[in-house]
Amino acid sequence: MTSPARVRAGERPRSRAVVLGGGLAGMLTAAAMDGLVDEITVVERDVLPDGPVPRRSLPQARHTHLLWSGGARAFEELIPGITERWIAAGARRIPLPTGLVTLSSQGWFRRWPQTQFTIACTRDLLDSVLREQVLGRPAVTLLQGFAVESLAGSADRVTGVRVSGPGGRELTLAADLVVDACGQGSRAVGWLGELGVDGIEEGRVDSGLVYATRLYRAPANSGDFPVVNVQANPGDPVPGRTATLVPVEGGLWMVTLSGTRGGRPSADPEEFEPYARSAVRHPVVGELISRAVPLSDEVAVTRSTVNRRRWFERAPRWPEGFIAVGDSVATYNPVYGQGMSVAAQGLVGLRGALLRHRPDEPGFARRVQRAVSRPVSVAWDLATSTDIQYPGAVGQGPVAGSALVNRYATRLTYGATGRARLTRAFLDVITLSRPLSSWLHPDIVVAALRGPGRSPLTGPPLTEEELKIVSGGGSPPLTGFPLEPHDM
Repeated sequence: MTSPARVRAGERPRSRAVVLGGGLAGMLTAAAMDGLVDEITVVERDVLPDGPVPRRSLPQARHTHLLWSGGARAFEELIPGITERWIAAGARRIPLPTGLVTLSSQGWFRRWPQTQFTIACTRDLLDSVLREQVLGRPAVTLLQGFAVESLAGSADRVTGVRVSGPGGRELTLAADLVVDACGQGSRAVGWLGELGVDGIEEGRVDSGLVYATRLYRAPANSGDFPVVNVQANPGDPVPGRTATLVPVEGGLWMVTLSGTRGGRPSADPEEFEPYARSAVRHPVVGELISRAVPLSDEVAVTRSTVNRRRWFERAPRWPEGFIAVGDSVATYNPVYGQGMSVAAQGLVGLRGALLRHRPDEPGFARRVQRAVSRPVSVAWDLATSTDIQYPGAVGQGPVAGSALVNRYATRLTYGATGRARLTRAFLDVITLSRPLSSWLHPDIVVAALRGPGRSPLTGPPLTEEELKIVSGGGSPPLTGFPLEPHDM
């Protein structure tokens, strides 16, 4: 890739990287390498859209997406100022738990002052702003309409990738580093197997969850309306059902229902509101949308919600020059909203490694793959330890000691319904801002053992102003259950 004469002359050899996939993880990968790798080519099989419009190969974009604060901070490390650009495009930065009305598995959380936050918008808006920020960089080139066929190189070192495009055109792209950001459809295990790299462990946990989403026109003056969420309780021997209302750009509410085996939502629009009212543990979301106007009769349904993981970092042999990131490494039940945040945190590890080493140095790829696995492990443990508890769930069983961990997590969640310190600790981990081990701090353990301290809320802590907005200024629309004042 670089002539010996140039190296002998003392010139630094130019570094080249190829990123497989032009989705969120692919664009973040290019951003992570920008300024540290001279030439970055992003290979994408689709033609990417201009602006915040749907992508054919991203059906999950039709559902609610929340970027947790732990992930948003990682985005900022890779692309400073991107949060402001999202907000300028219509996204909201919602303080947590202040802007959250949630029935947790153990009861309603109070809306204490902000400790964390989430970015709320459609996935199409999120991705379009990201593409705009990355594809304008001189080092980044986009190769659209090309599919990956195989890796070039050997079991010791990947030297590039073979791709095919329109009209049967075939190319071999040489690279010091190939990064697989193809997502759920990644064929990395097969590609590596063709080179003689095998022994990669894979795992899956499938709760059988189905997602159904519908868009509504939000009531007037509801720009600061909170996220409203009713969670399932995995301790109950019934299907896990949830309902989530997220205010997004354009004055819309994006409402997603979910249910595991035996309790799945339907694609029938006539059944959407009744499910939100009666199938989940509290009817608040159903009551809210009963006063909103659906934009269409379409209900978007997705059934691909399996937790899958590939333990690339444990492979007995790993080639130089190849890394897998994002959903190519692990996918999670989307009800937990972890995928984007985990991908960004892993890529902060890639950038940190590039700041210290060249991508063609011995051991670089293995080192980065291990760094990518760290946030993956936290998200994987959180998601699978819950999902495996639902009736009919299939996959690897809980690891030794997980029952004790689950009991402690339940106790901490219960305490968080009435103690601000525990709410903060709970959100620190859920938003991927602190490690799971932070729950074992002595102060947190003692607080969890003491319990919530306050009497439980008996209804959703919506403010009088929020109730007036939903009712159009008339009487509160939420009937048939008690309400609690907005408790700060």
